[in-house]
Amino acid sequence: MYPEYIPPMTPMVVKLGGSLYTHVTDLARVLGRSPRPLLIVPGGGHFADAVRQMELSDDDAHWNAIRAMDQYGTYISTFGLATTDRLSIPGTTSILLPYRCTRHFDPLPHTWDITSDTIAAWIAGRLGLDLLVLKSVDSIQMSKPLVTTISQCVETDVVDPCFIPYVLQHRTRAVIINGTKLDLVADFLRGEQVPCTWIGTTF
Repeated sequence: MYPEYIPPMTPMVVKLGGSLYTHVTDLARVLGRSPRPLLIVPGGGHFADAVRQMELSDDDAHWNAIRAMDQYGTYISTFGLATTDRLSIPGTTSILLPYRCTRHFDPLPHTWDITSDTIAAWIAGRLGLDLLVLKSVDSIQMSKPLVTTISQCVETDVVDPCFIPYVLQHRTRAVIINGTKLDLVADFLRGEQVPCTWIGTTF
């Protein structure tokens, strides 16, 4: 069972995971051609991994990890996408550099259990938009066949530990798709049904 059809011109937040670093060239092209306006939230990638190796307090690690998201977002922008630090519903596709808005609102606990996944969920919820999470795996898979919808908390290492509880609690709709499969991403952005896992309580 899939959620209701989402018109292809409806804006959406997209979390572009750090594990897709080697696919950014092609993904930037697909996302840039999306018929729907996208607000792209970068993961931390190698930049956040460097922060993890430092001996920092929870607060310093939190803010430096978000600065790492800005660095990854700047890297993604080199493939032809604009950047913004404004937290607003997108009129055109752009990359959000999240440090400024998260520093202003400081909406989440400072812990490594919260990564760019939950930060992207907060951004989507704040804007009242659905969230597309691009990962390097075929969505959440607890059994075969692929689980298409999740409406209660489950354990998984596909997203950070706080992501699913946060999405469910705040009634945000999120969908996880394999970002290495460019045709699936393009089809989804056109409003077509593709293999994926939807997470939420408002289907």
